[in-house]
Amino acid sequence: MQPASQIARQLARPSGVISVLKRGMATEKQIWDRIQATKNIRKITASMKMVSAAKLKGDEQRLAAAKPYNAWTGQITAPAENMEELDLTGKFSGKTLVIPITSDRGLCGGVNNYVLRYTRKVLATIASEGKEASIFVVGEKGRGNMRRGYPEQLVGCATDLEAPITYATAAAVAARVAAEEVDCIAIIYNKYVSAIKYDTSLKIITPFAAAKEEPLMDYDFEPDAKGEVLLNMGEHVMASNLFYSIMEAATSEQSSRMSAMENASKNAGELIDKLTLQYNRARQARITTELIEIISGASALE
Repeated sequence: MQPASQIARQLARPSGVISVLKRGMATEKQIWDRIQATKNIRKITASMKMVSAAKLKGDEQRLAAAKPYNAWTGQITAPAENMEELDLTGKFSGKTLVIPITSDRGLCGGVNNYVLRYTRKVLATIASEGKEASIFVVGEKGRGNMRRGYPEQLVGCATDLEAPITYATAAAVAARVAAEEVDCIAIIYNKYVSAIKYDTSLKIITPFAAAKEEPLMDYDFEPDAKGEVLLNMGEHVMASNLFYSIMEAATSEQSSRMSAMENASKNAGELIDKLTLQYNRARQARITTELIEIISGASALE
């Protein structure tokens, strides 16, 4: 009768050989499956790049048409400033409503990260000066981030806006913003420069009701009509700037998504080349092993 240890080794040997073979075959198959999955991803990213390029062209045309429409507000409000080299100290007066403009969807590079990073910087500056701040977010990506970080200061949001944005939609958002009683409104958005560049900008708007100097003081009004005119004028200025800022952000989003999808397609191609080389080596090793086994078996029979 054979010892138990010897019987155990004999029983273990076949399963061990089978497991090694299964691991070898599975590894080769896994590499092949990964190659196919990466090729499918490359097809998707290449398609998304083409779609973003087409959308970018339309957004550029709409943005060029909107610039003259919004230019008149520059005589009433402060110009937009690049936040990269901007000193925020003393920029905000009284209670401030911060409006970060983000996208509803991802896969668009760092457009949202830059806006949210500078939004947190603005909020920290306002808090360090002992002033109050509230947040109204445009875009689903910004809503989720601000709700996690500043839930008590978040007073509203506008998500899933129609694309391309219309003035009616911007006016509806502006009406909601106008309901907040604040002394200063800070819009943070990405300003489109070119297909490969955008600048995160800050646009500060002072509501007419909170302004120390009335901007329409040179005009004559009918009795009891001045307040209503200023209110409507203020909402129109806010809607015009929101409309233009959202268009700038949408154009920057498409340009960034196009670049991101181009880089993703390039990286997928490089990964496919590496996986193909790895697959060919594994296949060659398996074939070589099989040939050695066949030759060894034939030599043993001689």
